[in-house]
Amino acid sequence: MAEERVIIHVDMDAFFAAIEQRDNPPLRGRPVVVGADPQGGKGRGVVSTCSYEAREYGIHSAQPISRAYRLCPDAVFLPVDGEKYGRESRRIRHIFREFTPQVQPISIDEAFLDVTGSLRLFGGKRALARKLQRRIEQETHLTASLGVAPCKLVAKIASDLEKPRGLVIVEPEEIEAFLRPLPVKVLPGVGPRMRQSLARLGIRTIAHLADYPRESLRERFGDHGENLWSKAHGIDESPVATGGEAKSIGHEHTFGTDTDNWPEVRATLMWLCEKTARRLRKAEKRGFTVTTKIRFEDFTTLTRQQTLEFPVREATEIYAAAVRNLQEGYEAGRKLRLIGVTVSGLIGAREWKPKGRQSSLFEHAPAEASDDIHRRIARAEDAVKDRFGEDALRRGASYSPQRRAENKREEP
Repeated sequence: MAEERVIIHVDMDAFFAAIEQRDNPPLRGRPVVVGADPQGGKGRGVVSTCSYEAREYGIHSAQPISRAYRLCPDAVFLPVDGEKYGRESRRIRHIFREFTPQVQPISIDEAFLDVTGSLRLFGGKRALARKLQRRIEQETHLTASLGVAPCKLVAKIASDLEKPRGLVIVEPEEIEAFLRPLPVKVLPGVGPRMRQSLARLGIRTIAHLADYPRESLRERFGDHGENLWSKAHGIDESPVATGGEAKSIGHEHTFGTDTDNWPEVRATLMWLCEKTARRLRKAEKRGFTVTTKIRFEDFTTLTRQQTLEFPVREATEIYAAAVRNLQEGYEAGRKLRLIGVTVSGLIGAREWKPKGRQSSLFEHAPAEASDDIHRRIARAEDAVKDRFGEDALRRGASYSPQRRAENKREEP
């Protein structure tokens, strides 16, 4: 007989807010909301995460920050500190690898672990899960909820059922009984529209979905209908993918007010390119494709991209491509709500060797020397920002949310 797979889904409890409460004891026991600036209820961003105390007021992730403020104006509202949360995430991933090499991060605060080969070493699935849970808490003073099951689908659903500090173990013979009472919305691929479509068929629970004729679901919804039927029966053979490196790196920014102030838009784009370049350098990556994303005031979203002849990782190179994308995608007379830039088609920085390319900043230098000059400038820039913060050093055209450009308008 094939060996039973044992998959653990680890989901950190209120991760961002929990870190802030840990690091600032007066915040413990208080409603804490991490996300955009609420601006007294007029803010335009969203909640990234919130403490369990805040959830008692009806606040939740992805909720408009203005709504969160109205629900609990006395909550503590904090900005997202991505660098701090990233450091904690990396510490936790090191702990995972003490239990198994088969780790698949799926976000900054959750991951799948295949611990099939580690069970004997740690005394079985329950003992391993408890040791992992305690190890995370002892090392980081943060809590995690775990779901343990023979497949990723069921493990992920299980980890969400007894938060915080939950541990739910589903044995192979218990899968269908475990799933059947649950609402269909817990299944991946069942969003609001699909939920409405299923409700029209009388399908509201996983039991309803599992009992519905498979062929009828396929006729109505195609391959997606058949996949949902399989999920309702707990069928998921997908492996824990350990090669989970990022496929793209980027940043985006939502303006405080919709804008057609083009000096501000271009300066914001440069700021985003600087942040993206910094992350590329830290990851020792370059990328061939630059994508620019814009969202207009009516929430219409457009993306434009171009694939370059050489891979980029410096802010000026990314910005040159991003601006060309912006000029292609912009529609005159419309204000922008959001702008973003992403670099994809990533390769290792050392995998690329320049072949005669010259830099626009150092046209007198050979390509190899020019690239070395860029690296030295970037290292100096990174050193300053590491010591004094992201806004300590900016190019003349760059803009951060704390620094607004002159209020004049012109098209890109």
